[in-house]
Amino acid sequence: MPGVTSVGFDGRRELLDRLEQYYDVVPRAGARIEDFGPLTLFVREGQGWPFYARPAHGWSGAVSADDVTRVRVRQRELGIPETFEWVAETTPSLRDAVERTGLVVHEHPLMVLGPEAPTRAVADVADGVALRTIGPGDPVLPSALAVPYLAFAEPGTRTGPDGVPELDEAVRGRAGDGSVDRMAARILSGLTCVAAAVEDGRALCAGQHQPVGAVSEIVGVGTLPTARRRGLALAVTAVLVADARSRGVETVFLSAGDEDVARIYARLGFRQVATALIAEPVE
Repeated sequence: MPGVTSVGFDGRRELLDRLEQYYDVVPRAGARIEDFGPLTLFVREGQGWPFYARPAHGWSGAVSADDVTRVRVRQRELGIPETFEWVAETTPSLRDAVERTGLVVHEHPLMVLGPEAPTRAVADVADGVALRTIGPGDPVLPSALAVPYLAFAEPGTRTGPDGVPELDEAVRGRAGDGSVDRMAARILSGLTCVAAAVEDGRALCAGQHQPVGAVSEIVGVGTLPTARRRGLALAVTAVLVADARSRGVETVFLSAGDEDVARIYARLGFRQVATALIAEPVE
């Protein structure tokens, strides 16, 4: 995947510094912070996607396997996933440290939308499918929050068996857990924007962006496995980009699942600038 050749060394370093600051700020709205020297552990408060450990903001020294082990012990005590997330080019010493403790590292293209990329017009992608942002009281919100869980349980871009019955069951299973109310509050406060491709009152694909000042990350874009190969993820991403830019966001970025997914995002003008790493125990 080609990088952004128009960004020189100093510009790329400034961009990655901007992203590091963002990475440090965003989890704090919903997490407790525990300090482990070169590493920061974010502990989710309430329901939702579990957080992770990552390099402490501003840390420029080495990270050792002992540092990683201390965090992993604490994660096990708390009963949360033993995961770490970071940018390879920003904290190069962390990969060796986590691998020495037995974790496996996954690479993901870290992509930023080029400032010259046009905002793609928002339109229906197929008969009966509407693209829109989702308000806090929208009846589609529960399925927009549930569909990424089904999508990420079957990763990749191929169609899969889970469809509308499984989505409806996932919505019922999450009813009453408070996740819809919490997301509604985040939408109202401007912390999160949710967008979806909607058909028959359900979100077939949904995703979010989370603005902090002039930076926002697009996260959790997932398509119901039976609805894949219809261009829904790309269309939802375009809606999120348009919303971010309407809020004055200057830097829109995301981490692609793999090179195939990165090529899809490249159609919107995203270009790889670095490599996002995720470490987790071997299954």
